[in-house]
Amino acid sequence: MSLRPTLDFMLYDWLNVEQLCQRPRHAEHNRETFDAVLDLSQKLADEQFAPYNRLVDVQEPEFDGERVHLPAETEQALNAFRDTGLMAAAMDHEVGGMQLPTVVDMASRAFFCKASIGMSGYLMLTRGNANTILAHGTPKQIEVFAKPGFEGRTFGTMCLSEPQAGSSLSDIATKAVPDDSVDAGLAPWQDDPLGPRYRLTGNKMWISGGEHEMGENIVHLVLAKIPDETGKTIPGVKGISLFIVPRKLVEADGRITDQRNDVSLAGLNHKCGFRGTVNTLLNFGEGRFKVRGKAGAVGYLIGQPGRGLQAMFTLMNEARIGVGLGATMLGYAGYEASLDYAKQRPQGRPMTAAGKDAASPQIPIIAHTDVKRMLLAQKAITEGGLALGLICASLVDEEQTGTPEDKAQATLLLELLTPIAKSWPSEWALEANSLAIQVLGGYGYTRDFPVEQHWRDNRLNMIHEGTHGIQGLDLLGRKVIMNKGQALAVLGARITQTIQKASGVEGLALHAKALGQALNAIAHATQSAWSTAKPEEALANATPYLQAFGHTVLAWIWLELALAAQAVKASGNRPNDEHLLQGKLAACDYFYRFELPRIDAWLKVVSQRDMTCAQMQAEWF
Repeated sequence: MSLRPTLDFMLYDWLNVEQLCQRPRHAEHNRETFDAVLDLSQKLADEQFAPYNRLVDVQEPEFDGERVHLPAETEQALNAFRDTGLMAAAMDHEVGGMQLPTVVDMASRAFFCKASIGMSGYLMLTRGNANTILAHGTPKQIEVFAKPGFEGRTFGTMCLSEPQAGSSLSDIATKAVPDDSVDAGLAPWQDDPLGPRYRLTGNKMWISGGEHEMGENIVHLVLAKIPDETGKTIPGVKGISLFIVPRKLVEADGRITDQRNDVSLAGLNHKCGFRGTVNTLLNFGEGRFKVRGKAGAVGYLIGQPGRGLQAMFTLMNEARIGVGLGATMLGYAGYEASLDYAKQRPQGRPMTAAGKDAASPQIPIIAHTDVKRMLLAQKAITEGGLALGLICASLVDEEQTGTPEDKAQATLLLELLTPIAKSWPSEWALEANSLAIQVLGGYGYTRDFPVEQHWRDNRLNMIHEGTHGIQGLDLLGRKVIMNKGQALAVLGARITQTIQKASGVEGLALHAKALGQALNAIAHATQSAWSTAKPEEALANATPYLQAFGHTVLAWIWLELALAAQAVKASGNRPNDEHLLQGKLAACDYFYRFELPRIDAWLKVVSQRDMTCAQMQAEWF
């Protein structure tokens, strides 16, 4: 069992990515170039990342008071990745990219997430950082700060949260004031070629990749508030602006100086898992590294003042889909490990009408029905989650190269599905990791096998880039009702098309009927939740709604995958893939019989606007 055949099936048999080569942006590509990228990614992940995944867990980052120390293998792996050019694989030629379809790039990333989520975390952050500057920066900012990130020479972060604010970004306290420094050759703050120049002071918490010695520089994207003429900041998110704050100062021509910016490490966060990615508390402007004789971190405004959160959502939404992919691949890694163990571990004997024959040889535990159940659950979750990430990536391709109508629909669908792409794998791939531990039994609970690390690494994903509850509020409170439910209508139409295709297919007709019922139940629950127009009632059960919505989306995806598998089987051209295809059909059956029925209980409390949790008083706990 390998990831590659499943990726090939999803890319070529389901999503038909080869047709993207007919579009001008991807005209120089074909299946050969796609396969070459996947071959390279698999080889590099297997040789440079996977062997050191345990190492970066047990040798977590250390701070000696001056420098952060990481295992040398981390920089070695990231340099090897840099040398492939894959960092900018999906980007324009103008910024050093290959103009690879985003969906193929996502498939490439899957190998690295599975091999070592801790080491590959730096790649996701840097790519998202550079993409944000590309989308909202000036040509000079793109040249000086984004391109080196795409080249893999520098690293990037996103600095949102603060110790006192958590996820409530409206409560951030970091301030940015115009830099009125006077120095020979220094332009006035508003005329700096790198953008309006400010001095930042404040603290940022949970900053992944915030301090290390790798690469030529670290480029921080920092949310801060610009005070008015009275020195006061605007309450709420409207006063938030976005700034580029490099670790080392950079000249207008792009030359990175030896001058440290006034950004200092206050401490490292010691995590349950995901230890390969250093996580930090950063102090901006405390005066440890004074610039031109004064305290304050030098930062350059990106975009318009007061529009920082909108700009940062470019990075946040990309990160949310990336978190979902990472969660999925951690689940996939656990699935592979537990499947391999189940095939080799002998234990127990089959039950017959005459009972068990103690004299007979033991059988591999994969022969036991309950072990098959746990493996099948993992398969349905992880392969379904992978397909979810790929379909979101394909929507990005439609936004870039589709017809005007396709672009508009893709934008709506991507906005609607982003909370699902982040939250569903984060919850259910974690459950898959738990099942992997269970398959190994006592051995799974030890550090002699990798499955306990997979679970620890994955537990973060329901928390960062918007907690599970926040995703539910975003989905039910914004996404499904925006533009009078336009995005939900587009998704409903897509699902209905799949139902119609499957209704006449033997073995899938009952699933099609069940999916139709689920879609109707989602529509009814959405309408019922908002029927009183009271947000406190509508959103009281946003998380169960998120769970039900996610399961319905995954049921749709599994029916799509089953249709693709049936089509390949019917062609008779791939007899060697019989086991692969039958496995997809069995996973679809499992999802419809064991998982989709869960939505009834979730949607019941949504439809009834049940206030059990909302009305609970703190004193009653």
